[in-house]
Amino acid sequence: MTTAVHVQTVEGFGTVTVRPVDPDADAPLLHGWVNEERARFWGMVGTTVEQVREIYAHLDSLTTHHGYLVSRDGEPVALFQTYDPAADRVGGCYEVRPGDIGVHLFVAPGLAPEAGFTGRLLTALVAFSLTDHTRIVIEPDAANEKAIARMLRAGFELGPEVVLPEVDLPEVFIPEKRARLAFLSR
Repeated sequence: MTTAVHVQTVEGFGTVTVRPVDPDADAPLLHGWVNEERARFWGMVGTTVEQVREIYAHLDSLTTHHGYLVSRDGEPVALFQTYDPAADRVGGCYEVRPGDIGVHLFVAPGLAPEAGFTGRLLTALVAFSLTDHTRIVIEPDAANEKAIARMLRAGFELGPEVVLPEVDLPEVFIPEKRARLAFLSR
């Protein structure tokens, strides 16, 4: 089991723990999550458990991109990824500043609807992301009005709509994506 890199108690929500993805141990769980149609922009729909393991082993080898399993009170609830925007496809779509960190969030499927869940989860994830950085950049699907509204409620400021180019690597294929940039400064 990997060691937590962030633990935070969020009032009225529980204890949020962020730990690096363990490719071997977490691949079966993550495989179920990233193979849902709503995860298509993660580029892993149709993958096998072994392919998911390989993708996260590759991610684990990078210094610019990191995968985390997020739990609430010990139960896995989200997949969270951070990255250096200058080393990612989004870096060609806006003026990257020193101190920027990009993030992706995938809330686990099958959780019972809970008012305020994502907002409270974001409280801990924003705190974690801004520990060593000064600004978060996100790039949700431009058509995902629900995600964009959620980020606005969390304090993000909208940036431009952009087209992220496709990524076609041996480890992963990520299709072209029309995204809406948004930023949150410390």
